[in-house]
Amino acid sequence: MPDTLPQRRYKIGQHGYEAAPLSPGLYLTATPIGNLGDITLRALATLAAVDAILCEDTRNTGKLLERYDIRAPLRAYHDHNASKVRPAILAELKAGKSFALVSDAGTPLINDPGYKLVTEAIAEAIKVEMLPGACAPVMALALSGLPSDRFLFAGFLPPKSAARRTRLAELASVPSTLIFFDTAPRIEATLADVAAVMPGRTVAVARELTKLYEEVLRGEPEAMAEAIAARGGLKGEITLVISPPPEGAGVLSQSEIDAKLIETMSRMSLSQAAAELALRLNLPKRELYARALELKELGDDEAP
Repeated sequence: MPDTLPQRRYKIGQHGYEAAPLSPGLYLTATPIGNLGDITLRALATLAAVDAILCEDTRNTGKLLERYDIRAPLRAYHDHNASKVRPAILAELKAGKSFALVSDAGTPLINDPGYKLVTEAIAEAIKVEMLPGACAPVMALALSGLPSDRFLFAGFLPPKSAARRTRLAELASVPSTLIFFDTAPRIEATLADVAAVMPGRTVAVARELTKLYEEVLRGEPEAMAEAIAARGGLKGEITLVISPPPEGAGVLSQSEIDAKLIETMSRMSLSQAAAELALRLNLPKRELYARALELKELGDDEAP
């Protein structure tokens, strides 16, 4: 007799549908990042049919299920309880259960919990299936107007400026468009750091994607930081997209490096100059400091 329990059904508007039974396994299910209409038909049928939905926050996922009258049980799976509950989840999957894994918004595992669950499920020969859908980094890239043929998503940047500059310097020579998540309160400081560490770049700041106040700002990072400050800041969730290095960037002659060292040394100590240029040029600090000492000695020898 076919399974027609209420939790196996879903509604779109006033129309009800019965979800087909699923084979055992883990179903990674993308959910909307703002607009609940962005759910796919396949995702609705899957969420209605699984034995349980693993989610970061049952309240957030509950709003989506309420919209489509889905009654599948919700179970919390997040950074704070994952190591504790994962063994039981894997045991149930091996016993023939079907679970959907969702994040609070967007595609599971993309800066959200689930990586260890997936790797351990694969190791246990448990079926893992992906249901694609909304993904903020990909949407921001498409809207940015920047090259999309090669890109790197690098998650959240560090909250402190020094660590943030170090991370940006590490990625400065990557020949791809870069994508980061950031918070509204620190986006101005982040843009200032991008301008300092990655000269010559163009950026796009995408906020509130798919929501009522969706907006994409494009331009030079320094000018954008000033414009955002003049507006009194931004609100909402932020995705930052940075253009690839300009052609030939990072390929400096020794004379060009020396000129930058001499200029920077005129404003600060040797160690500070080496540290700043190491970030800006993505070069080893120790080598820059050694060269700064040589240049200083040469300058002292030429002094009257």
